[in-house]
Amino acid sequence: MSLIEVRGLKKSFGQLEVLKGMDLTVEQGEHIAIIGGSGCGKSVFLRSLCMLEKPDAGQIIIDGKDITAARGKNLDAIRSEMGMVYQKFHLFSEMDVMDNLCLAPVKLKGMSRKDAEAKAMEYLSQVGLASRAHAWPTVLSGGQQQRIAICRCLMMQPKILLFDEPTSALDPTMVGEVLAVIRMLAKWDISMLIVTHEMNFAREVANRVLFFADGGIYEQGTPAEIFDAPKREKTVAFIHKIKYFSYDITTRDFDLMQLQGGIQNFGEKYGMGERHIFRLRLCCEELIYEMIEKCYAPSDPIHLSLSVSYAESDHVTLIRLTSGGKPWNPFEHDSDGLGVTILKKMAKKIDHSFENGNNLIDITL
Repeated sequence: MSLIEVRGLKKSFGQLEVLKGMDLTVEQGEHIAIIGGSGCGKSVFLRSLCMLEKPDAGQIIIDGKDITAARGKNLDAIRSEMGMVYQKFHLFSEMDVMDNLCLAPVKLKGMSRKDAEAKAMEYLSQVGLASRAHAWPTVLSGGQQQRIAICRCLMMQPKILLFDEPTSALDPTMVGEVLAVIRMLAKWDISMLIVTHEMNFAREVANRVLFFADGGIYEQGTPAEIFDAPKREKTVAFIHKIKYFSYDITTRDFDLMQLQGGIQNFGEKYGMGERHIFRLRLCCEELIYEMIEKCYAPSDPIHLSLSVSYAESDHVTLIRLTSGGKPWNPFEHDSDGLGVTILKKMAKKIDHSFENGNNLIDITL
């Protein structure tokens, strides 16, 4: 039996549909990283697993028990199998560390105070904070507070740990100490779902990565599959932090100054060098005029679509031009166009195809 089964999960806020009927199965001991852009539903999904957000439709089955149908003590019993670590630490400021750790297992699980304190000291030692057992949360650093928050979850001996961007509220100098604790937990036989923006960490700790987009799991796979060879467009764009500029042309007397200004602004915004921007503008201009001249008769309607994408991760620029008209590959012919000549020299890769009545040219710079 799977540890977690999610079937047809839906959640909306007013007219905004965040989760659109998603499905997921999690096995015992899996470590799953959840990545995606802001507002894609990662945190809503995590909070739905423990009913902090009530789904509009669907089922969530935890260790064979349907949490979406549970009420009262039954709901609390299922929740007790999950530990949630939030962006903020949510420690009780009026209690010292030991009291924060012992409160829930004593009150909810009937553990003796003596046993709870012994277990708390065991966890505090494992995260390097045994000397802070009787400190007040307000005197601890953010990284220390988050480590305490993780220990508090462990005190309930959960089968599942849910991490909702556990390092996003921390100073960069403190991120490493919290990630080190999660790496330690990854060696235990405990299932973890981790919403994170730390891509290198996700690659290291997870055995499955979920990329969220369009109201659910857009693509999933091993860390190598998602980070090294993503298959779907939005995953590729997210992983490589690709930025886009696009321009459509439907007339021979299109606004060249508008096009060039758009490319200039795009290049400056993402830190391209002036020489690179100049060549990019020139190449796009010459390529467009080449295709208009060679592909279309004077009376033909014009339709070209230009896009420029830039991957911040490896500084690669891709020019894509789609043009109707007759088949024409400008790179197979002699051309006196300066832009085409430059492209032949500076392009790392050039591809041309003719499909469904359109020329498709991809140029990697």
